[in-house]
Amino acid sequence: MNKAVFLDKDGTLIDDIPYNVNPALIALSKNSQTGLKSLLGAGYLLVVISNQSGVARGFFTERALSSVKNKLNELLGKSGIKLSGFYYCPHHPAGINPGYSIDCDCRKPKPGLIQTAAGELNIDLEKSWMIGDILNDVEAGARAGCKTILIDNGNETEWTDGDYRTPNQKVNNINDAAAYILNQQYV
Repeated sequence: MNKAVFLDKDGTLIDDIPYNVNPALIALSKNSQTGLKSLLGAGYLLVVISNQSGVARGFFTERALSSVKNKLNELLGKSGIKLSGFYYCPHHPAGINPGYSIDCDCRKPKPGLIQTAAGELNIDLEKSWMIGDILNDVEAGARAGCKTILIDNGNETEWTDGDYRTPNQKVNNINDAAAYILNQQYV
């Protein structure tokens, strides 16, 4: 089985611009590429896990997310980094778009997207990590059975306690997260 690092997209892998699907505005987060390359070198798959409620809210179509995925692959590919998967939840219970305005099992903090990716990519969740910038990311990873890292960059504003919401580690960026993950292999 494979081991993976699941990555939240907005605010973690790329700069957070709410509801953005314009490829021209997508930029990789600073201090991420060295860490991502080292994780790949250590045998981890890199898999994006993202809530995209803009579809349910009527801000953009689900089809628009393909250009986001393509731009991510282009930017990462320049550094020799390859994503193994790009999974997103287009739902939100308060949405206006019929068919997408539901309470689903794939919207973080629920673990559905991670579990789907694990099944499709043959991933051992106990050997895997979830990295995100809010506690809903942490909770989704922990519920799925992963270890978790919170990038504490100011995007978490609620700080709601609860089961599964305490990360294994807090760091400043993906490079620091990767260093922590790789160090745990030798502890």
